[in-house]
Amino acid sequence: MHPALWVSKTGLSAMDTKMSTISNNLANVNTTGFKRDRAVFQDLLYQVNRQPGGMSTENSELPSGLQLGTGVRVVGTTKQFSQGNLEVTEQPLDLAVNGRGFLQILLPDGQIAYTRDGQFQLNADGDIVNPDGYTLEPNINVPENATNITIGKDGTVSAVVDDQAAPVNLGEITLVDFINPQGLQAIGNNLFKATNASGDPAEGEPGIGGLGSLEQGMIESSNVEVVEELVSMITTQRAYEMNSKVVSSTDQMLQFITNNIG
Repeated sequence: MHPALWVSKTGLSAMDTKMSTISNNLANVNTTGFKRDRAVFQDLLYQVNRQPGGMSTENSELPSGLQLGTGVRVVGTTKQFSQGNLEVTEQPLDLAVNGRGFLQILLPDGQIAYTRDGQFQLNADGDIVNPDGYTLEPNINVPENATNITIGKDGTVSAVVDDQAAPVNLGEITLVDFINPQGLQAIGNNLFKATNASGDPAEGEPGIGGLGSLEQGMIESSNVEVVEELVSMITTQRAYEMNSKVVSSTDQMLQFITNNIG
């Protein structure tokens, strides 16, 4: 069978995957703390029919070779951890990370997950939890009679308790960073887990050592650029059509040979 059919087939498959990535980005355009994905492509193995630099005579070398590509594949998707816009909510437990770093979430199985989603609430025990009810780590407990909760840019949490004049320190929120954030494993629910590729988490105080600061009463919106995604969608669709055209043209060539050579 003509090799162009198989080459174009890999192109169609790759464009399918890229379109799925784009659709996921657009679907999460309003997801708090979401980071857009980008598909990463590589060309496949080459059939080297004539080696570049081979000896054409005893004293001369081939300036180029004959190398036939076998197509393309998607080798991965990478998260783009650029800063999203900060939206003012004026809710005292809403937090946005302005810069590098992740908030820590304690999962029910005891593992730590990481997030850029700072939409927090209080549970029945007064613990600060995310929308799924998982507690913030380190755990911050707010007394029942506490008012005027304040979260500083450095993560210090304080509140007025029993109408006292001086606010009471309730704890400190820390951030963690990774050498390679793109190596984090996305597990859904706006959460990530550390992997061997991401490296170990480095914990620190917000605003120090390259970590971003915390902004109270704000959330970080998705970093998806709708116009960019739509343009990418158009180019992906055209690439898909061109690969389909290769399949059609190759089929016509084979049909011509079948009908006219016997």
